[in-house]
Amino acid sequence: MKQFLSILTLLVLTVSAKAQDVKNQLNPIYHGTNSLAIAPDARAGGMGDIGAASDPDVNSQYWNPAKYPFCISRAGISLNYTPWLRQLTSDIDLANITGYYRLGDYDAISSSLRYFSLGEVYESLDEDAQSFRPYEMAIDLAYSRMLSETFSAGVALRFIYSDLAYKGEGSDALKPASAFAADIALYHNGYINLGGHESQLGWGLNVSNIGSKLSYDSGNTSEFIPTNLRLGTSLLVPFDEYNTLSISADANKLLVPTRPTMDQYVKHMVSTEGGESKDYEKDYGGYRTWLEGEGYFNVSPISGIFKSFHDAPNGFKEEMQEIQWSVGLEYSYNNQFFLRGGYHYEHPNKGNRTYYTVGAGFKMNVFSLDAGYVISTAQSNPLDQTLRFSLAFDMDGINDLLGKRRR
Repeated sequence: MKQFLSILTLLVLTVSAKAQDVKNQLNPIYHGTNSLAIAPDARAGGMGDIGAASDPDVNSQYWNPAKYPFCISRAGISLNYTPWLRQLTSDIDLANITGYYRLGDYDAISSSLRYFSLGEVYESLDEDAQSFRPYEMAIDLAYSRMLSETFSAGVALRFIYSDLAYKGEGSDALKPASAFAADIALYHNGYINLGGHESQLGWGLNVSNIGSKLSYDSGNTSEFIPTNLRLGTSLLVPFDEYNTLSISADANKLLVPTRPTMDQYVKHMVSTEGGESKDYEKDYGGYRTWLEGEGYFNVSPISGIFKSFHDAPNGFKEEMQEIQWSVGLEYSYNNQFFLRGGYHYEHPNKGNRTYYTVGAGFKMNVFSLDAGYVISTAQSNPLDQTLRFSLAFDMDGINDLLGKRRR
């Protein structure tokens, strides 16, 4: 169990911050498979992690799969790589491959495979300790369709697998966990006249990872997967034939219930059992039993989605703190050279992942290369000073190139 808890502690670094006072304290939302919340591609990563309504591209699977029918190319594939905690270690990273294919003028299918490696972990601090390589992975398949000239919808199915436990002799009886999930996505892409320019205005919504819970102990306890609501808008303005600028913004909220705090347990016990607060402040066993009795660990995934909108201990104010905000800019020259920047904000009480991003891209008929860099304003961000990369291939461009060679 110690090995398992050490790995979870490493993942929880993504939501760490200091408590300020009793009324304004750290209270992050806990869930399993934290790797599913990591943005996979460098383009969105260079714009503050936005993507619900940005211009469709090959990596839309993670952000909003309903965008694929609006892609210009018939098909594409992308390879993405994101280092993780590079200031502490060199063998934790996220690899992702995404692809799509337009079936006709109105339909598209898409898929992605993501693999998050936690590197080599030793089962103890002894010199002869055995090592193991925990990891998380997810594979999904989506279908999207245009319902009108400006509106589309998409659904995705996902299989999630998490193997974090040491399996050596004498280890605790922890097992790999798995779950199934689905996404529901909507996208609108229309045009408005802005300053004499026909500009592109879009909005998008994606409810992702609606599914079962994870259990590492044969169902005795279970954790929610990161069910998430993402809502965004984007405006693309062409200044002339060669220069365009887009601005996008996303609001992001985990649809996972907030775990009741120890303070809530103490207040509950004082009001129901009597006594003083100090009698219960270190009663961790009772706190765990209370969590199970109050129904946190037994709440169903669907009930948890609805509960997540009204269960914050400090009411509406804390519910608003659970929303993450992102804004991003992208300048394009001749649809070949790109400069990007963005800002992402998460409230200090909910994880404090607040950072600026910059990025650049280069696109040709056959392939495109993007890079993104994170500049964190808080020490708790494991992606601080991290450079991520994406390499995408346009299958129409490859076919054209091969056709020219044949002729």
